[in-house]
Amino acid sequence: MSTVPPTFTLEQYEHMVSCGAFDGAHRRRVELLHGEILEITPVGFAHANTVCRLVDWSYASVDLTQVAIRSQTPIRILVNQSEPEPDVVWVRNQPYTHHPNPSEVLLLIEVADTSLAFDRGEKLSAYAQAGIADYWIVNLKDSQVEVYRDPRGADYRSKSIYRPSKPGPNPLAAPAVTLSPNWLF
Repeated sequence: MSTVPPTFTLEQYEHMVSCGAFDGAHRRRVELLHGEILEITPVGFAHANTVCRLVDWSYASVDLTQVAIRSQTPIRILVNQSEPEPDVVWVRNQPYTHHPNPSEVLLLIEVADTSLAFDRGEKLSAYAQAGIADYWIVNLKDSQVEVYRDPRGADYRSKSIYRPSKPGPNPLAAPAVTLSPNWLF
């Protein structure tokens, strides 16, 4: 007999977080994806350093009166009962009384080393289902930026790869801005 992991609604998960269910001596880093509570893998140096560089690039690249930069903080995806914590997110700059939802996300970036299969699989599926229009994976293993656009169902119809030998991608929210793979890797 196989066991099915328990599933939770966003409201149940947020209640658990607010009650400190994942705090204390055995604090766990978790996120909700497709109703399932998953442990987040520990962040190594290369991952952390890349996130910091992407945050710096983001702040230097946008009009901060229009765009707010968030790093490793939740977004709320009601359509598939998910509350992931992406590495870098550009959202509309406005007063928030809630975690941003997909309609407020302008660019979402995950940095992937040990999490590459997960970021290309379950996370990509969740983001596509939510209609996130501009999803990037900074793939540390292969030194490339993978850009996913045009979400349809649980997948993206467009995928582009940017390596250090090519010009980098331009965010849909800031087409004049380029992330140079030469600078990143």
